[in-house]
Formats: sequence, structure tokens, C-alpha cells
Amino acid sequence: MIRAPANIRDTGKIPANAIDSAEGTPSTTVHIMPDYLGRTLGYAAMAAIMIAGIADGVHSVWLFGMAGFAIVWPHLAQLFSLDARKRNSSTIRQHLLLIDSAISGAFIGSLGLISISAAAIALMMMVTCFVVGGLKQWASGSLILSAAALTVFFLFNPGYAITLPPVADLLAVIVAGVYICATALFSHQQAKALRHATLLIQAQREQSIALSQKLSKYMSPQVWQTIFTGQRDARLETQRKKLAVFFSDIQGFTDLSEEMEPEALTDVLNHYLNEMSQIALKHGGTIDKFVGDSIMIFFGDPTSRGQRADTLACVSMAIDMRKHMKILRQKWRSQGIKTPLQIRMGISTGYTTVGNFGAENRMDYTIIGKEVNLASRMEHLAQPGEILVTHEAFSLIKDSIMCRDKGEVTVKGFSRPIAVYQVIDHRCDLGRNRSFMEHEHSGFTLYLDSEKVNENDRVAILQALDEAASRLRHQRD
Repeated sequence: MIRAPANIRDTGKIPANAIDSAEGTPSTTVHIMPDYLGRTLGYAAMAAIMIAGIADGVHSVWLFGMAGFAIVWPHLAQLFSLDARKRNSSTIRQHLLLIDSAISGAFIGSLGLISISAAAIALMMMVTCFVVGGLKQWASGSLILSAAALTVFFLFNPGYAITLPPVADLLAVIVAGVYICATALFSHQQAKALRHATLLIQAQREQSIALSQKLSKYMSPQVWQTIFTGQRDARLETQRKKLAVFFSDIQGFTDLSEEMEPEALTDVLNHYLNEMSQIALKHGGTIDKFVGDSIMIFFGDPTSRGQRADTLACVSMAIDMRKHMKILRQKWRSQGIKTPLQIRMGISTGYTTVGNFGAENRMDYTIIGKEVNLASRMEHLAQPGEILVTHEAFSLIKDSIMCRDKGEVTVKGFSRPIAVYQVIDHRCDLGRNRSFMEHEHSGFTLYLDSEKVNENDRVAILQALDEAASRLRHQRD
């Protein structure tokens, strides 16, 4: 008849080992109040009220059978629903509660509807329905209880209402009070346990976020995002895609390594790779790997904006890297590094095989194919500060990027000569209206991108240029 609210674990609290040692997940199976205990309590009260009525001569002796059923039913319900609860605990709990509503209604009808005992039983039933299943369960339980009560009342007690002895009413009130208090106590314990579980889950979530952020530093952000969002599985699989492939290295880095201590050289290299990585990510490139001072980047996977846009983004990235090297050289010169470091870059566009390569327990997300080799060959052919692209890449960017035809060259691993083009600059940045200016001489470096200068900085820059021009004129005179 009377059921306990939904539960989390029989003990009513989270044990010390609520976090699973293997999985690290907080337990979410704490019981508020065991169904079996609540149902047994309610039906015991029903049996006691019946027996009190029979002893006072209000009820017929045949109701001993109903009292016996009230004592046995909780045990039968627990036994028959044990396996079903393991499969779908919530559904079975709600179905049993509807059966309890029908039985409670029949009992209330036999009491004559208006007795204090009937009201107490109805109160316990409604509280349980509302706590377990909310408003919907309360409405269903109320409807079934009312229908059963009216049916039994008009079938067996037409035209009069039964008044139970005071002892039976007192017993019903006591049982109802105890049950409601127990429900409130267990509800409080559940709320406390859930708050504790929430804190554990929050702590685990923050720990997982911190761990994932650490792991993200070992792979490209695009690849990391597709794995952690479930878009891609960590298994050995590849596909053919048309990508723009980029290679670069530092000309003069080997000579520099002979002049500097390893610690200082490491700082220079890490600073360079960090600056270049920021530029690559700004343009949407997937950073494949660092090999010493060499960088390998590709565009078009895991996400692609189309072959033309991917190739244009790759070349634009290379131009920005070349421009940014002037700033880095000036900074390194101020640190006493006199070797004029330059980068050379090669770009190729074509079909490659991209995906996870390696072993089941150690994978590397990378690309292979002749276009990868060709981009590497372009990088080796480039002069310091030069960007070389293949004919396929040139055909996709020629409307936006000014390039110079350098003819055909024979490269290792390719039987036919390869058409090579030198990247000059964005067409919009050429001529008198170009936004970018750069000049570099001994004792003087100018790097200006007028599109990025705001109005406040413009005044300060003009003042600095006027002061510099005044000093130069004064020295000449």
C-alpha cells in the first residue's frame, strides 16, 4: 500500500568509498527510504486498524482475510519485483505504487470514507505518490485511490459510513505521523547525500577538464576537439583528402646552435615555435609536428573550408610568418643574437592520406603521400625568407596572391619537372595602397600594418616617427 520515495542507497548516505577506485565516478544509488520498509509499515497499520475494528464488532470476521493479505502483500511485492527492479527500477516502482493506491482505496472504502483512519491512510498514500513521481504520479494515484474507495463503499456499505473505535483512529494517526516524519528524514538525507555527490562530480569534472587541457597540448586543437566531442574515434583509420601542406625551417639555426648554450638555444627555439604556432592557429592550420626547428602544418582536415580557401589560408599564414620573423629578429638582436635567422617555406596542394597511423596502443594523427614529400622539397629549394608553392597551389591562390614564376625544377622522388612559384605578397598589400610596410637596416627596423593600428596608437606612432626623423636630420646636418 504505502511506498517509500525513490532511493539512492539503502544506507541513506554516501559511504567513504563512494568514488569508485577504478572509474573515479561518484555513486548515485543512495536510497531515501527503502520501498520494502515503507510498504511494510503502511500495510501493518492497515492490518492493525482492521483487527481493531473486528475486535470492536464494527467489521465482519471475514476481514481477517484482508488483514492477512495486508501483512503478506509487502513481502510478495518485494519478491516478485526483485528481478524487474534491476532492469527498470523506476518503472516498476511507479507501477507498484498504482497497485498500492488501488488497495488503499479499497481499504478506505471499507472504512466508510469519512473516518480519521481513512484520512490518515489517504494522506500517507498521497505524500508517497507526490514524492516518488511528482504531480503526474500524484494525480494517477489519487484517481485510482478514489475510484477504488467509492467502488468498495457503494458495493459493501450503501447508505451509511463506518465510525471506527478511537483506538483505531489513534493508531492510524500515529502511523501516518511516523511515516511522514520518516519520509521527511530520509528526504533530508537524500538531499544531503546528493549535495555531497554533486560536489564530488564537480571536483571530478574540474579534474577531467584540467587533464584534457594538459592532453590538448600534445596534439593539434582541431584533432583534440574532434576526439573529445566524440566526432572521431581513437582507432587506426585513414581517408583520402585534398589538403594544403606546409613545411618550414630556420636557415642558420645550425650555425646558431654552435654559438649558444643549449639552455639559451632552447629558449629561442621555444619562443619561435610558440609565435609560429599562434599564427598557424589564427589561420586555422592543423599543426602536425615539430622536428627541431622544422614545422609541418596542413589545412583541410579535420575541418575544411574548401580547397581554394584552405590553400589561401595556408599561403596567408606563410606570409604572416615571414613578416613576423622581422619582429623576432629585432628582439633576438637586442638579446645579443647576431646571426640573421630567416625561415624558408614550401607549400603543396593535392591528395594525401590523412588519419591515425601507428599501433593500437600508440597512434599519431598525421598525413602521408607524394604531396607531403613535394611540400618538403619546396621548403628545401626555397631561399632564406622565400615561400615556394607548386602549380596546383598557385592555380588556387593566383587571384589573391601575387606570385613569380620560377620555372620548372627537378626534385628528388619525382620523375617529371615540377613548376615552382615564388610568393610575393597579397595583391591588396602591393602598390601605393598597401597596408603593410617593412624596412630593415643596420640600426633601424620598421614594421607597419596600418589596418591593425587603432586611432589612439596612430597618434603615438606619428610622434615617434617625427622624433626619429628629427634625430636623423639633426645627425645629417
